[in-house]
Amino acid sequence: MTTKGGPKPKAVNPGALSGRILEVFTRSDGLISAAVVLLGFVAATLIIILIGKHPGDMYQAILQVVTGLDVRRGTWNMRYVGEWLVSSMPLILCGLSMAFAARTGLFNIGAEGQYIAGLTAAQIIAFSFPPVPVLHVTVAVLGAMIAGALWGGIVGFFKARYKVSEVVATIMMNYIALYMHRLIILRIPGSSTYRTPDFPAAVTLSSPLLASLTNGSRLNNSLWLCLAAVIVFHLVMEKTTLGFSLKATGLNRDAAFYSGIRVNANITAAMTIAGAFAGLAGASVSLGTFSYGRILAAMDGFGFDGIAVALVGNSTAWGTAAAGLLFGMLKSAQPLMQSRQIPREITSIIMGLVVVFISLRAGLRLIIEWQMKAKVRDEPPRRAQGESR
Repeated sequence: MTTKGGPKPKAVNPGALSGRILEVFTRSDGLISAAVVLLGFVAATLIIILIGKHPGDMYQAILQVVTGLDVRRGTWNMRYVGEWLVSSMPLILCGLSMAFAARTGLFNIGAEGQYIAGLTAAQIIAFSFPPVPVLHVTVAVLGAMIAGALWGGIVGFFKARYKVSEVVATIMMNYIALYMHRLIILRIPGSSTYRTPDFPAAVTLSSPLLASLTNGSRLNNSLWLCLAAVIVFHLVMEKTTLGFSLKATGLNRDAAFYSGIRVNANITAAMTIAGAFAGLAGASVSLGTFSYGRILAAMDGFGFDGIAVALVGNSTAWGTAAAGLLFGMLKSAQPLMQSRQIPREITSIIMGLVVVFISLRAGLRLIIEWQMKAKVRDEPPRRAQGESR
């Protein structure tokens, strides 16, 4: 209602309003990530219904992983929460590896090889360094990070110096790391075809406190290392000159070069730091999750899953951490879903759909830009028509 003689309210154009909402939505990476995750679960729900299962069983399994609450039995067990965090930590760290390189305009498919390099170095140091409390595990973790950094830095050097594609180079380095790992670790005395002897107690990342809080889960001190890595990523990228120069290199290498930024040095540094994150993931798995050294027959896949984690997390520190927790939740819920007659492939379907939907973001933005350009082209004639009246 308006007062008599007052100004008439402007009519709301539903099309313009919806276009504005869509524009704001597509420009928000956080909103898009939340939406694609929701779409992934909606699609999985429909698939479960189509195969004749109850989708509530899937959500009960997820609730049990996140809270420890078993709705069917009315019991509560924090062990599920601990195992969820254990599954999430290597995904987060490998996601940070991919994300750090991506912010510099690089595509690091080699987090898997850098992870294996870190795992191998941690196991070598575990059996070759004197078992001094605190010092032993510190040296092993640092050695794993250095090994991962070197493995990534090699690719960064060849990319910067000789323009070698980091995609091809990192794929090759993954296989080199795997087979070198087997050649080296199999030489440790007492090793079988799949494991080494037990680690000395001084080199493990186990935490009796965290294990007791989570009812005997494998949760260990890698939790604090993972949290520290997320904070360091955020501080370096958002609060330092190095982070600014790395992001500038990623946005436009030519502009960064002519601005005085050392582009080649930044490329090498980015891959080196990215490798350090993946190497830390190798240490967290080898020294934290297991009490013995694993001899890998195939790749664990954490590095490849880290690519999806970084994409969903928009290559930011906290976004990658949240995405890693999401993917870790799905992996931890998988056996619980199977016990409820939900196919194990459902978790892979959700993860795959999330990645597919997130990749559509660029297409949506192109559509929005095309609509905005069309609107700009149409506006001048309309204004001229209004002035002539």
